[in-house]
Amino acid sequence: MRIDTLAIHAGKDRNSSRVSPVIAPLQLSTTFRRDAAGDFPDGYMYTRHGNPTRTELESCLASLEGGEAAACFSSGSAAAMAVFQALQPGDHVIVPEDMYMGIQNMIRQVMTRWKLEFSFVDLGSLDEHIRPHTRLIWVETPSNPLMKIADIRRITDLARRKGIVTVCDNTFATPVFQRPLELGVDLVMHSTTKYIGGHSDTLGGAIVCRKKNEFFDRIRQVQTLGGGVLSPFDCYLTLRGVKTLACRMRVHDANALRLAQWLKDHSQVEQVFHPGLPGHPGHDIARSQMSGYGGMLAFLIKGGRTEAMNLINNCRLFVHATSLGGVESLIEHRASQEGPGSHSPENLLRVSVGIEAIEDLIGDLEQAFDPSR
Repeated sequence: MRIDTLAIHAGKDRNSSRVSPVIAPLQLSTTFRRDAAGDFPDGYMYTRHGNPTRTELESCLASLEGGEAAACFSSGSAAAMAVFQALQPGDHVIVPEDMYMGIQNMIRQVMTRWKLEFSFVDLGSLDEHIRPHTRLIWVETPSNPLMKIADIRRITDLARRKGIVTVCDNTFATPVFQRPLELGVDLVMHSTTKYIGGHSDTLGGAIVCRKKNEFFDRIRQVQTLGGGVLSPFDCYLTLRGVKTLACRMRVHDANALRLAQWLKDHSQVEQVFHPGLPGHPGHDIARSQMSGYGGMLAFLIKGGRTEAMNLINNCRLFVHATSLGGVESLIEHRASQEGPGSHSPENLLRVSVGIEAIEDLIGDLEQAFDPSR
């Protein structure tokens, strides 16, 4: 089935209820009844261990990514942490130098205390950073916030020869536009808070595996024993969002490309970061491994922090807010949000392009650049 159909039908257990609902019901119960023998006939004991609504979402996400199984967590950060916690003390991990600041902070402030070693590198020069005890390579493509593109095929080919696990954060692209598991990646990570949920009203994360192996079993163990599971209600909202994922992503993608092209020619813009632009350094690789470029972009305004904040404050449609992937357009000054340790330029603005009419979005930035007009 094509992804538009999978998004609506994947994961459904049509025999799970005597009343045969078209949409699976929300199962809020935290505990489930034993039978006369003391067993759990439907396979559910306690919601931390498993819940029918979470099972449906995990099955749905695995189908969307083309994987064998998925594990859903209370946030994208919890999902990422579970991957690192599945490693052994002394293991070496390679991560991109441009990646989501929240995971960077987790690595530096928490995971190093687990005796893991991390190298923040340019994935284009990956070969020289691999060590004998390298066990995992984390890929984020397109990256946050500079929209850098990593060559997934090249990375997974090298990792496979070295026996290294690969993980790809597919939050920006989603399975609609990028299929990491089909390109050789072992695990896909999502902040389902973003495009998967799609409406800025549910927090969550997921890990999808290409093969159910020992490493994924350890991730599942962290999920169950650590308890950072996605609540049934958040699973329900995320499943609801998934149904429109494919059609939403096509509008996000078209709007972002149009806006990037408009910004590229603006006299007050220094540089635009969007892989759909032919001048982007990763454009050719993106074309080879993506079927669309997604709804994210960043740009440098001429000037510095003051000019960047002035532009944001002049916007009427673009909301100055953290996060991304909702139907509404957001704009953010990343350096001030990321805080100490941020590598984002002071004149960089990140934009999550929504599904509003593109003419209105361009018009809003036009007046924001020159509010006296």
